[in-house]
Amino acid sequence: MNNLLRVVFFGTPEFAVPSLRALLAGRDPVIGVVCQPDKPAGRGQQLTVAPVKRAALRAGLAVFQPEKLRAPETLETLASWAPDLIVVAAYGKILPKLILELPPLGGINVHASLLPKYRGAAPIQWAILRGEQRTGITIMCMNERMDAGDILLQQEIDIGPQETCGELQARLAEVGARALMETIARLHAGTLMRQPQQDDQMTLAPMIKKEDGRIDWTQPAVLIARMVRAFNPWPSAFTSLGGKQLKIHRAHAKALQPTGPPGTALRADNGIWVATGEGTLVLDEVQLEGRKRLSAAAFARGAVKVGMVLGESDSPSLPRKGT
Repeated sequence: MNNLLRVVFFGTPEFAVPSLRALLAGRDPVIGVVCQPDKPAGRGQQLTVAPVKRAALRAGLAVFQPEKLRAPETLETLASWAPDLIVVAAYGKILPKLILELPPLGGINVHASLLPKYRGAAPIQWAILRGEQRTGITIMCMNERMDAGDILLQQEIDIGPQETCGELQARLAEVGARALMETIARLHAGTLMRQPQQDDQMTLAPMIKKEDGRIDWTQPAVLIARMVRAFNPWPSAFTSLGGKQLKIHRAHAKALQPTGPPGTALRADNGIWVATGEGTLVLDEVQLEGRKRLSAAAFARGAVKVGMVLGESDSPSLPRKGT
């Protein structure tokens, strides 16, 4: 295939920006970008512009933010762009068949897992929660089923033992951009191969909710440590201390069997050591409600005493034993 491809890009968050930039640096023209509508965020609930929209506007691209993908005006706008190919990276909604059938080459998606594992909205978080040591990027053909299309290309990377979701996401975004451009190069060369997914090996990665960050101290320290990594930067793993929310941004597990009930502060000097249902969790970086982030050692001085119990009023949440 020697002709240039007219590409329409669907994406919203920061993860998608490297893929858009890679496309803009390539030879195929990006004729338009589709993002989720601007949404209110923060305490002031001010409208926030999505990272992909900012990048697209800086590049002088047309940006379309439909409320409903199946609305006639949405289909009319996309049809007027006459795309040859749709590229999707973390857009946030499943594209209906009517849209996927608009371009002759259909749609391809940049997904942050090694499909068929971790289909869904939160593949990076769930890979960390489940203790995976490797993950990667899958470029796949799109169909109406969530993340179920044929695999076109995969690239694997290691997950660092203390790597947070935010750190891993930034690395995967760059890997995804490179994998996307390799896929398009193979498409032009006529060497692109399709591999159907094995549905019997599928696992799900459902959307994370804010409440999922609440720590259940009866869980093993190893699982809570994964939770801290998986929910950094959002929604953050959290507990309560003295009636206020305490976010835990960094922590690590020790096999040392605790001498107190789950949630009890065992040490409060160079870090805060907390008893769990199995082992001890050492808090490294925390943030009390209304205050800035601090090292646990700095926070412990005057704020935490041995014997204090964290999360006494909390109800248990994810992750559960056995996940």
